[in-house]
Amino acid sequence: MFVRRLRSSLRGWGGVGAMAVGCVLALAFVLLLPLTQSHGESGEGGDGGTLGGQGLANGSQAKAGSCQESEAQNDTWSPSSADGPTIEAIKARKGDARKLIVGVDQNSYRWGYRNPNNSDADLEGFDIDLVHQIARDILGDANAVIFKAIPTSQRIPAVQNKQVDMVVRTMTINCERLDDVAFSAPYFKTGQQVLAPRSSSIKGYDATLAHKTVCTADTSTAFKKVTADKGSGKLPSTVKVVTVPNQLDCLVRLQLGEVDAVITDGALAASQAAQDPTLKLEGPAVTTEYYGVAMNKSAQDLVRRVNQILVDYRADGWQASYDRWLSATLGTDSSASKPPAPQYLRKS
Repeated sequence: MFVRRLRSSLRGWGGVGAMAVGCVLALAFVLLLPLTQSHGESGEGGDGGTLGGQGLANGSQAKAGSCQESEAQNDTWSPSSADGPTIEAIKARKGDARKLIVGVDQNSYRWGYRNPNNSDADLEGFDIDLVHQIARDILGDANAVIFKAIPTSQRIPAVQNKQVDMVVRTMTINCERLDDVAFSAPYFKTGQQVLAPRSSSIKGYDATLAHKTVCTADTSTAFKKVTADKGSGKLPSTVKVVTVPNQLDCLVRLQLGEVDAVITDGALAASQAAQDPTLKLEGPAVTTEYYGVAMNKSAQDLVRRVNQILVDYRADGWQASYDRWLSATLGTDSSASKPPAPQYLRKS
């Protein structure tokens, strides 16, 4: 059965046909690919290290101070163009290592992915555009970047262990994560939605998920919400949750018939539905979430600098990137995806 569905999926992918093969093989692909991606760079510089050798962050922690989830996106420092110690250290890197080290995704279509139709298979997407803008501002060269491919579950450890200067990877700002990392002001608005086969009886994030198996990425906001809602009775207790290290693994499991639905950010789900026309989003978004750039809590000057870059980028660059990468999946009207005017409430 799953073979027939998979074949149907492959026929329907059209212009992203080559990417279909990448999705089907993604589980093996993620395991085999090196975690450092840098157009020939070794990824050395800064504090170095490889993701595989670091421990995971500890389990769930108390929320940061008096943080309220509805205000978490405002818990950041005010913008500044000044160079502080973190930025000075980045600029002091020598030779080929004088680059910004950024954790990204390389498998999220239109966000951060390697385009198989591009002869160089360069990373492309909405998040990647933002990375280039940050590198241009800090180092004067949009391509002065070492990309490190990081699984969803390793985003926070990579920042905490200073394996990367920042993570730009569809990462939702919330109170729990603010205990572990600092965030920029938000650069995108989204919410949790359900992705399911068009033939499914699932109609959204509701009782139609009863006795179904849903997939979420480990440590994701989707996983935490589904777990909490099962416990509170907002979702049927018979919903079974499968977790994976990387978000794309959920799409592969859905295509292979191993799960009944995926729960993830609507912005990501729309891109996944664009890759496979046998799937569609079911029901409205059930949360309001904001993506931010994650950085080490000690890097206040870098956070302030990124916030200044975002002020300029929202005015000139954000819309062009949305039109190029996301309008085909989220619609030409970008108003629902634009975050509100930023506030900067963090004082220390």
